[in-house]
Amino acid sequence: MKKIAVFNSGSSSLKCKVFAYPSKELLFCKTIERIGEDGAAVQTHSEALEALEIDFASLDGIGHRVVHGAEHLQESVLIDSDVMETIKELIPLAPLHNPANLEGIEVAVKKAPHIPQVAVFDTAFHATMQEEAYLYALPYELYEKEGIRRYGFHGTSHAYLTKEAAKMLNKTLSQLNIITLHLGNGASACAVKNGKSIDTSMGFTPLEGLVMGTRCGDLDAAIVLYLQNKLGKSREEVEHILNKESGLKGLCGENDFRKIIAREDKYAKIAFNIMVRRIQKYIGSYIVLLEDIDAIVFSGGIGEHSKLLRDAVMQNALLKNIEVLVIQTDEELEIANECYRVIKEKV
Repeated sequence: MKKIAVFNSGSSSLKCKVFAYPSKELLFCKTIERIGEDGAAVQTHSEALEALEIDFASLDGIGHRVVHGAEHLQESVLIDSDVMETIKELIPLAPLHNPANLEGIEVAVKKAPHIPQVAVFDTAFHATMQEEAYLYALPYELYEKEGIRRYGFHGTSHAYLTKEAAKMLNKTLSQLNIITLHLGNGASACAVKNGKSIDTSMGFTPLEGLVMGTRCGDLDAAIVLYLQNKLGKSREEVEHILNKESGLKGLCGENDFRKIIAREDKYAKIAFNIMVRRIQKYIGSYIVLLEDIDAIVFSGGIGEHSKLLRDAVMQNALLKNIEVLVIQTDEELEIANECYRVIKEKV
């Protein structure tokens, strides 16, 4: 039996799962939250690793979630100093995520230097998108020189959902055409053709796409200029509005979806209807791209648990004959699978 640990490091949290291979049995699961916050018992990711009380000597591998790999890292890789340096260089593309991911890696490498460790990237599943899907209609040199393009995120979730859907539909990946919806506080849609991502709703950052808990999703770019030039908002203020004060929270004052659907006021109804409409717009565009579709997959906290939302999304003549699958995603298991595969192939 091999033991694979997965560390999912957020800015103020550290989630760990340990799996046995090849059975994939879950042996351990623990999350440390509020890292570094005032009054919290744990102030650093190093302290969080200690608090997990993991027996590193018993592990055969460690997998790490990394949000942004850009075009430099388009598949899961064994971690070395060069990989860590590249993740550091990509921090400007994911300033809210990559620093925490990197800190988790640095602490784990220091703690267990002789255990093979693997970086698994949220962007990797979407590396199969073609230029017409990932390029913005901006001067081409901005892509060539600055890497400004659509990357997509939630890739480990969409990859896991794709594999699970193939099993449920008794199809090979190469036969599978589906739309996957990862709907939580962060939300994204993905068009999967022949088992591969051909388009996804998130773009250069996780801000683009669907209406989310506190993120606006798709937006006329001129609104940013208006907020800065007409209303005198600073860059930091605009970034805060778009990422922290928009989405469901901006529309109705809160982002807890359970509370929103329990309300009967007009603001809650507007927020719900806008979220549903945005999801339907993406589904409609993806049906055109896929031409033939086997199923629509709902996942994430909202996608899995809100039948009200699923029914509202599917209440459309275009969608009435399409099969609906509800699958509980498991990003940590997908990361562990990738870690186990890479170690078998490379070590």
